Amino acid sequence: MVASRTVKQNVFGGLITSKTRIRILMRLFLNPGNRAYLRELVSEFGSSPSQVRDELQQLSAAGLLTNEREGRQVFYRANDQHSLFPELNSMVRKALGMDQILESIVRRLGDLERAILIDDYAEGKDTGIIDLVLIGDIDKRNLGDLVEKTERYVGRKIRVLSFTADEFDAMQPALGQRPSFELWSRSAVTKTASA
Repeated sequence: MVASRTVKQNVFGGLITSKTRIRILMRLFLNPGNRAYLRELVSEFGSSPSQVRDELQQLSAAGLLTNEREGRQVFYRANDQHSLFPELNSMVRKALGMDQILESIVRRLGDLERAILIDDYAEGKDTGIIDLVLIGDIDKRNLGDLVEKTERYVGRKIRVLSFTADEFDAMQPALGQRPSFELWSRSAVTKTASA
């Protein structure tokens, strides 16, 4: 699994030579609603504060990140208004295997309504375990096989929770407390197709 992840990150690394910059982009550009502050990133990456600070400043100066001060902390987030945002978001999705998950799992499961990333990946943290919530009338006979094949391709473990819409609504109090990011929605696809 690690070899596949290394290959994917090397694709990104061929364009950007700073590993810290790659990690910042992956952390903030998968889910543009995420934000992070310097010490949090230093702790997460195991990098020096000056190295992370330099990368944050360069990305901010390029307009790729925005920042806001709250008390003593400065929070950074992806600038989704930047002209390169769609491309960087797409590159991060590909590097993390999200495009393959969408192609291999989400679109082949029956009457799927939504696919939601939760926990670490919803926060943009590439921990190697992707937690995915699937809502709809899922074809569970094919789910295990699709997940296994996709895991081999993306080089990450995929844990799946599947719910009907009613079950998901009942689980909202518990799931609503966890970080989440909607990866795919049938209603969003329908809106895009009709536009």
